[in-house]
Amino acid sequence: MNHYQAVIIGFGKAGKTLAGALGRAGWRVAIIEKSKAMYGGTCINIGCIPTKALVHDAQAATDFSEAMQRKASVVEFLREKNYLNLAKMEKVEVIDGQAEFLDAHTLRITTEQDARTLSADRIFINTGAEAIFPQIEGLIPGPRIVDSTGLLNLTSLPERLGILGGGYIGVEFASMFASFGSKVTIFETAPQFLAREDADISTAISTILQEQGVKTELSTVVQSVTNGNDSVTLRTMKGDHKMDVLLVAIGRRPATQALKLEKAGVVTDERGAIRVDKSLKTSADHIWAMGDVTGGPQFTYVSLDDFRIVYDQLLGKGTRTTDDRVNIPYSVFMTPTLSRIGLTEAQARAQGRNIQVVSLPVAATPRARVINDTRGMLKAVVDNDNHRILGVALLAADSHEVINLVKTVMDAGLPYTVLRDQIFTHPTMSESLNDLFALIK
Repeated sequence: MNHYQAVIIGFGKAGKTLAGALGRAGWRVAIIEKSKAMYGGTCINIGCIPTKALVHDAQAATDFSEAMQRKASVVEFLREKNYLNLAKMEKVEVIDGQAEFLDAHTLRITTEQDARTLSADRIFINTGAEAIFPQIEGLIPGPRIVDSTGLLNLTSLPERLGILGGGYIGVEFASMFASFGSKVTIFETAPQFLAREDADISTAISTILQEQGVKTELSTVVQSVTNGNDSVTLRTMKGDHKMDVLLVAIGRRPATQALKLEKAGVVTDERGAIRVDKSLKTSADHIWAMGDVTGGPQFTYVSLDDFRIVYDQLLGKGTRTTDDRVNIPYSVFMTPTLSRIGLTEAQARAQGRNIQVVSLPVAATPRARVINDTRGMLKAVVDNDNHRILGVALLAADSHEVINLVKTVMDAGLPYTVLRDQIFTHPTMSESLNDLFALIK
């Protein structure tokens, strides 16, 4: 049995970064990944990198097959780079196989050829999340019923694409495939579209999707699915809907079922998410969990911050925790992009804050005229008592870049006037913040 100072289960952002850092510090490290197609984690292989490459090519009116080929080459390049970054390190061993706990310090790794046992002083779980398939009659994964990974591996553009789930993943793929030329229909059980957003923002998103040709069926419960040779039929109370491909995008859950965590004394919640404290330690003192497997925000940049927290405990000052993580921005890469940070107007009012809310159409921004995309709106919520920004929503081209400026100001506790009076280059989308915050009275 081989013994290591650290064993990391999962090749995601937090895990691979920690493996490299500990290896450079002289630790003997093993990093375990069950799939050779997942070196680098979800983001590189089946998440942000391939989807954003496709979004870019869809906007550029690239042929679908050409876009898929370019996406594959980008992913393969980054996957190989991530593998070699660790495999070439003297102190780091990359092991292919499925890990499961035998006890709190011991793991069995089942590979394609055999199984091996290893032990570690410290163990770090970074196994990510997996797609959820609801219990619906006939809803069985296959060539025409796919999760987001399956959709990214299509070889031809579906003429009719159905999307089960109207959340952010569904919206992003709907906008992307509509831009490529698919006829897209979103099926959402809730009566309100994107209920986490303010009504004016969700309405603006809905309008943009409609202009792209996307249909949205709200308050729609799929009763059964029939998988034919050349189509998929969804049966609902409103009637039957025939599609070429159905994307199931109702959410993702932590990937912990195969780990046998109970043998290590690691506690999970009802969804299978590993319970951690503010330092990302599990119920076992020598085991940490990082990334999507903890049930927190499923963003690669949050996983990177998880690495920082754990690394600070191991080789730093030991002071960094999740309490230091505030104002987490996110972007939904529809076209144009939705980016948001902080509180919505509804959340701020529910908290009884003394607020002022302002909004600005993107069409009022010179940059939008230059790039010929005037769709969307900008919105800000400001605290009247201390002039700090409580939240911002940007539905606009390049908003995924601009939102980071807002985060910097919010994290520093600066007043909104910093953005109102900042000198930005022209013509840029950033300078729209001058005009947005100038509306505050």
